[in-house]
Amino acid sequence: MNFSQDYQRSVEDVHTIVQYAKLDHNNLTNTSQAIYYPDGDQDMSRLKLLEADDHILEQIKAGKSVSFKGALNEKVVICTESRTYEVKEAEISNSLLLVPNLKQAQATSRSPIKSPKGGVNTSLDSSTEEVDEAAVDSIDTVERKDVVKIFHDYFECRQVKPKYRKIIDLLRLTKYSGPENEHQVDRSLLFRFHQLLDTVQCSKEEFQDGLKKYRAIEIDDRIRMLDSEYEYRIVTLLLALIAENSWQLDEIDKDVSLESLQGIVPFEVAEGVFDIYTEKSERVPGRFKYRENLVCSLFAEKILQQGLKFQIDDFLTTWQETLPEGFTADERYLRGIGIIDREGNVPCVRGLNEADLPTNLLVRLVTLFKTKERWNLEQIEPYIECFTTPTLGVTSILAKHTRSLVVNGVRIYVSKH
Repeated sequence: MNFSQDYQRSVEDVHTIVQYAKLDHNNLTNTSQAIYYPDGDQDMSRLKLLEADDHILEQIKAGKSVSFKGALNEKVVICTESRTYEVKEAEISNSLLLVPNLKQAQATSRSPIKSPKGGVNTSLDSSTEEVDEAAVDSIDTVERKDVVKIFHDYFECRQVKPKYRKIIDLLRLTKYSGPENEHQVDRSLLFRFHQLLDTVQCSKEEFQDGLKKYRAIEIDDRIRMLDSEYEYRIVTLLLALIAENSWQLDEIDKDVSLESLQGIVPFEVAEGVFDIYTEKSERVPGRFKYRENLVCSLFAEKILQQGLKFQIDDFLTTWQETLPEGFTADERYLRGIGIIDREGNVPCVRGLNEADLPTNLLVRLVTLFKTKERWNLEQIEPYIECFTTPTLGVTSILAKHTRSLVVNGVRIYVSKH
């Protein structure tokens, strides 16, 4: 980088300035640093200032991936390997100069008196009444320091929840419903793991969690969501093996399960579904057990249809009857896929999938209150928690955007308008 060389400050210039400023040499160190502003011809618009927290800084120092993500119609985010941050531009009240190799005070002195003691610079603590000439510094060196850029703003980062909606929107276009239907799929709309990761605004770890959350698996080196009917069919086939083989619920044999589906379901599809719906058995090494919450939620989704209401007792009875022996229908498993309304004349259940709601908070709240006028915290939380941050919880969001009242000791949230 070339800076203007028209003027170079000398030691004599510095002495003159010190004299005019009425500064005491006893309080000055040996080296003076002359700051030079860059030429106007230098284009440094690509150089930005980013405020990094400890996590981002550690990732950069460790040489790990830190990347910006965002399409033309999206707000930019910065992602490490495990976190996602919203990036906003903020103003600096005073101008901030970026000066490489600028020395700290203790590095500009050769005096024993003014050298750092215990890691603390004492050069400015010297008394103006010191008379020991041997210990008094005088400026004898001038070093040029060039300003690379003057900043008036910077990017600040705020940790946010991963933005999973694009996973759903993209993968829904090419749902997998069996090899016999693959000829109907536009292959240009399929994504490999890293292609989808680069597109979705979240970190790698969060992305992997998102694939599990929305039950996406890898088929023929492409990430796919399963058609709901096809997924339900595979899960019911796997669950039927429990009774056929007289297994306990926590001693499911993976090899036998996958072998039983050969010729019916492609192996990698069967294995992907098995891995999503099971976890290792704590009692029997090498065996597995089905995740009751996922199995029950899948069967509930099968019964619930968007926009339809079910009398709560009839729904719970039907739901329980469809489940394999040993699985218990529990209202907790409706979290994020259905809501129970006990405030009407007839208590009912209706389907409401969080993945189908608007991504804008205000629009989502309007949709929620059109669906149901009154919500308690437990009911509305699954539909709002995606907007939370480490410093902004669901209750804070609701306090700002809704009205609340207490009914029979329970806080209820209603629309502001």
